[in-house]
Amino acid sequence: MKMLNDMKMYARYARGLQGFLRHTISLAEARAIVRRRMAERETNFLHLLERGIFANSRSPYRALVQHAGLEFADVVHLVRKHGIEGALERLYDAGVYVTLDEFKGRKPLERPGLYLAIQPEDFDNPLLARHYEARTGGSRGVGTRLLIDFDLLMHEAATHSLFLTAFAVVDRPMGLWRPLPPGLAGMNNLLRHAKLGRPVERWFTQNRMTLRPETFKYLLFTIYTIYGSRLFGRPLPVPEYVPLAQASQVARWLAMKKRVRTPAHLDTNASSGVRVCLAAKEHGLDIAGTLFRFGGEPYTPAKYKVIAETGSRAVCHYSMAEIGHIGIACAAPAFLDDVHLLKDKVAVIQREKSVGTSGVSVGALIHTTLFLACPKIMLNVESGDYGELPERSCGCPLEALGFQQHLHTIRSYDKLTSEGMTFIGSDLIILIEEILPARFGGNPTDYQFVEEEDGGLPKVSILVSPRVGNVDETKLITTVLQTLRSSSNANKMMADQWRKAQTLEVIRREPYATDSAKILPLHILKENNISKTAK
Repeated sequence: MKMLNDMKMYARYARGLQGFLRHTISLAEARAIVRRRMAERETNFLHLLERGIFANSRSPYRALVQHAGLEFADVVHLVRKHGIEGALERLYDAGVYVTLDEFKGRKPLERPGLYLAIQPEDFDNPLLARHYEARTGGSRGVGTRLLIDFDLLMHEAATHSLFLTAFAVVDRPMGLWRPLPPGLAGMNNLLRHAKLGRPVERWFTQNRMTLRPETFKYLLFTIYTIYGSRLFGRPLPVPEYVPLAQASQVARWLAMKKRVRTPAHLDTNASSGVRVCLAAKEHGLDIAGTLFRFGGEPYTPAKYKVIAETGSRAVCHYSMAEIGHIGIACAAPAFLDDVHLLKDKVAVIQREKSVGTSGVSVGALIHTTLFLACPKIMLNVESGDYGELPERSCGCPLEALGFQQHLHTIRSYDKLTSEGMTFIGSDLIILIEEILPARFGGNPTDYQFVEEEDGGLPKVSILVSPRVGNVDETKLITTVLQTLRSSSNANKMMADQWRKAQTLEVIRREPYATDSAKILPLHILKENNISKTAK
């Protein structure tokens, strides 16, 4: 049955790809698409609620809403009276929400008087045409299966057209440094640009195409897309394998574009972009004027410094693999990671969430999908992120389309938990990207915390790239503990506990990258498999 379903899905993809590539959209059409979505925002939400949740007996959301004593008519009344966000806040307070662990299928859905054993597939959008299958990058665990629709790519191509115009890079040569399928980002970006009639010039990829049983269908899918695009008159570039250690290859392409007076636009994740800039500096390559578009990792001051030293600029979008873009970069930013919230597609509310046992509270971001073609349906789903969510007038072209709500300083509240102590992602970032490089040398991508269990006991390793050179490991651990002790009373307690338990150790090797080539400040190992030597 699985094989038959796969065959049907790829047959739909094969038929749909030709039409998708044949008809491109103009800037005027892109603006019209977004304006229509904004005008239909409430209608689309109620339609998704009615058909995707209340008409779907398997939907965990239906069980939650009914457990709260509400029917579809009651939710309609809330929306009409309080607006979408006001209704969502009231639903959340009534227990209609899903935690990140529940959404990922790691924990059952439990409320007083309600217990549901759930799988990630229970949140799939039943209205989706399911043109092709992919997986998330697994940033917070095992990758989740997704089903992508050409309607979603059409919508994201429209918003991407607005981004390219706002940043005046429409006519710039475009490059990608993104992994191959089953990862999402590379292929999605490739198809979005093709829909605008502006194909990507080079696709560098951090992973190889391999012929294994579990990846065979993705190999066929990639080959069909690349070579089928040529038959349809919209040729896409053949992927070129460039591992993280060979970032200089990407830098040389950027330098070549600068030499012919057309600095490029490169789409990659933040840590890969930092590696490109470091390689450019190391090899004396001029990539000034390059625009990097990041996503998938926090864009931080330490990363900004590396980018700026090459005369380049970077901006970021905010996305989740399960629903695509949530925010696109503001052309008049007040913060490094300032994005316009795509309110035609998603509604976001905030709730204060206490992290661990430290008493630290953050403004957790809670997401709800409004667009019928998102791979997953979300109704008050916690993302594991927090940030600032202001409304402001920026004068950016995106504001004129109704995108006045911004989102910035986006961080994860995923936490490191060892010896019963915790601290949140923003603390990790400061240590990894600023304090340790300043004290011991290296760059923001040269350090990483790794949590594992060793013989039943929690251990936290600090990975240090061999590129950093000689490091006094005792002083490095002391620096980490002293930094934690000085930041808050809760962190002081944690640092003292780690010191007594001898929790920390230093390992010389390259930091781990996820399947989507991101280098996160915290990497969690399910088993004790760290090698203490460089790899």
